[in-house]
Amino acid sequence: MPRDHYEVLGVAKTASDDDLRKAHRTLARKYHPDRNPGDKQAEASFKEVQDAYDVLSDPKKRAIYDQVGFGGPKFGPDPGSGAQFRWGDGGVDINDILSAMGGGAGGVDINDLFGGGGARGGRRSPRQAPPEEVEASIPFLVAAVGGKVSLSVHGKEVDLKIPPGIEEGKTLRLGGQGSRGGDLLLKIRIEPHEYFKRDGNDVFLEVPLTLAEAVLGAKIDVPTVDGSKLTVKIPPGTSSGSKRLRLRGKGIKGGDQYVDVKILVPKAESDADKAWFEEFAKRQPQTPRTGAFWE
Repeated sequence: MPRDHYEVLGVAKTASDDDLRKAHRTLARKYHPDRNPGDKQAEASFKEVQDAYDVLSDPKKRAIYDQVGFGGPKFGPDPGSGAQFRWGDGGVDINDILSAMGGGAGGVDINDLFGGGGARGGRRSPRQAPPEEVEASIPFLVAAVGGKVSLSVHGKEVDLKIPPGIEEGKTLRLGGQGSRGGDLLLKIRIEPHEYFKRDGNDVFLEVPLTLAEAVLGAKIDVPTVDGSKLTVKIPPGTSSGSKRLRLRGKGIKGGDQYVDVKILVPKAESDADKAWFEEFAKRQPQTPRTGAFWE
């Protein structure tokens, strides 16, 4: 059942244009399909909010709406009253409304009032094509630090400016870039990186160490998402997973980068190698599996 447009937006009939914009922005964000995938009720509410704002944000439409109430414009004869225009279930003569607004012949055009739905001088006013949504796959590092990418959409090259730190699933709007002249909505998909992993604005990197570096300690160069490298000190006796190094502010948009070490164990290729490791084990005995769980 249709609801009053002011009620839909939650504003008073005396609401200013700014009040209408704020209410529409809040509700459109709340019920947007991207935030409520598969939710039919949210989809219906989103359409209801859009329809209400379409009428109330247009001074001419709002003036008529305030005169005759809600229910949506319906053209053609009203079987009850014979009027040529109806709003909701009440018969209202469009000429009376236009006259009240200073219109009628040569005054307010019905095409201007309702978005060009009728004919003017034998021509139809063009309607804007609906927006199109497509997925756009961008490299991990571009998503992290921002930049420009060129995408092929419907066989056409589109240049896209990526803001720093954009997240998976976000949508960028390109006005008039759709295949039929409407807006193009690009839903962002971020390509995985071979080494970097992301969690919010933090970045994680697994760094391989030799056995000697882990035992003796070392200084190694670690890459970051902005392309620079930092020298990191590995303490002697570092084990895989035992210590996570933090590079403050070297993540995405002020986040941090974390370094996890992974020790690469060499193979004993010869009898001499085996003998060396056996001697090392005798000199440095270890009992890593201790406690009730292992017994």
